[in-house]
Amino acid sequence: MRREIAIVEDEPDILENYMDVLKRQGYQVKGFVNRADALRDFSQALPELVILDIGLGDDIDGGFELCRQLRSQSDSLPIIFLTARDSDLDTVSGLRLGADDYLTKDISLPHLTARISALFRRIEVLKSPGSEEKLISRGELQINLDRIQVSWKQTPIDLTVTELWFVHALAQHPGHVRTRDQLMDAASIYVDSTSISTYIKRIRRKFETIDPTFNAIETVYGMGYRWNSPR
Repeated sequence: MRREIAIVEDEPDILENYMDVLKRQGYQVKGFVNRADALRDFSQALPELVILDIGLGDDIDGGFELCRQLRSQSDSLPIIFLTARDSDLDTVSGLRLGADDYLTKDISLPHLTARISALFRRIEVLKSPGSEEKLISRGELQINLDRIQVSWKQTPIDLTVTELWFVHALAQHPGHVRTRDQLMDAASIYVDSTSISTYIKRIRRKFETIDPTFNAIETVYGMGYRWNSPR
């Protein structure tokens, strides 16, 4: 069965171009030029991946608001921003809202399709049997890859696919420093160090809502991050 992707892009020609490329890759694709039409469709059923522009006509930050609304419907729905806006502020804002990736429109189409394929592969690895350790217990942390679920002190924590892979990469080997490059490899994303820091801060905040004393993710300045928790 073909995977379903939705693209929200206010420029009809650009939207059509992206849709044609993804259809040739074998995806089922829906396109929307504004937030209202997209929300109307998403209220019936969510696709398997959403690609968002930020500015949607007069709705200057419409993509950000749509991301926020989608996250209220699903914590695990893969969301990618694909936009002309390349400021650090916009990138950080998109990731803080829970996007799995943030791309600018100067990305090549082969690179875009590769990033989409990588995101879907991460989901398949989580769902399929294999050599990955499916159940990880590190003190108060429990990771169940089969169920795509993370819990802390027996309380589930809603993580995006990218956030889950970061936690998994850190918790696999407690005490070992994971560089930013290693975390990117684990999550199959390619972003700058500022973006990695944003992901980590967002993950920490989610754990802190459960446990204000949470301090298991340590920043090792100049190197990366490590998980400090009893095995």
